[in-house]
Amino acid sequence: MSDNNIWTDEWAPGEDWSGGGSRSKRLPRGDELGASVYELGPGNWVPFHFHHASEELLVVLRGRPTLRTADGRRELSEGEAVHFPVGPAGVHGLSNDTGESVRYLMASTLRSPEVAEYPDLGQITAQARTGSQTGERLWLIHDLK
Repeated sequence: MSDNNIWTDEWAPGEDWSGGGSRSKRLPRGDELGASVYELGPGNWVPFHFHHASEELLVVLRGRPTLRTADGRRELSEGEAVHFPVGPAGVHGLSNDTGESVRYLMASTLRSPEVAEYPDLGQITAQARTGSQTGERLWLIHDLK
């Protein structure tokens, strides 16, 4: 089994971009489509947000995460898939309110540059896969509060 297998417990080292305690593994990707597998431990979460450029598709692999959208909260079942369009209509957050780990796959279009908004945090992020004038990859966080 390789580390590209969604069922293994081999996880990439690195920073947690979820905002609340997750592990991840990036799956093979192309220029316009990518996917990662994430695992959220009990009590962990992904912040409420939406994207201006990239669509996302969530597929629950294991466990029962709680999905928050503009319509409220609901528990998802294993195998359930949810699409998040660009813009405020696609706002979503995920939490693990159970005592077991939750594993899910998140696929998305890889549009660049990307702007994401985090209404609860009062933040907007801007990122691009191209370099900025600093020579580093563009990644900015703007606090609205």
